[in-house]
Amino acid sequence: MNIGLARTSTLEQIAGLEAQVRDLEAYGCERIFKEQVSSIAEREQLEAALNMLREGDKLVCTKLDRLARSVHTLVRSFNLSTQWVHHL
Repeated sequence: MNIGLARTSTLEQIAGLEAQVRDLEAYGCERIFKEQVSSIAEREQLEAALNMLREGDKLVCTKLDRLARSVHTLVRSFNLSTQWVHHL
């Protein structure tokens, strides 16, 4: 299953969030988690998306900075293998 994550860092960035959702839907994401928080804040929707992942699933985002400030931070913080993370 393709699981999408769309994130903006402020509530005012509605068009940016909508554009990400459109791209994730076009990619074929069956479930899309949306959040409007800074990447350093608590990431409840990211946690929910990660908890939903099963073997063979893909976590999809439009840009890697939607997940974390850097790939290094992402891998270290969530103990992920980079083979699980796909971006458009």
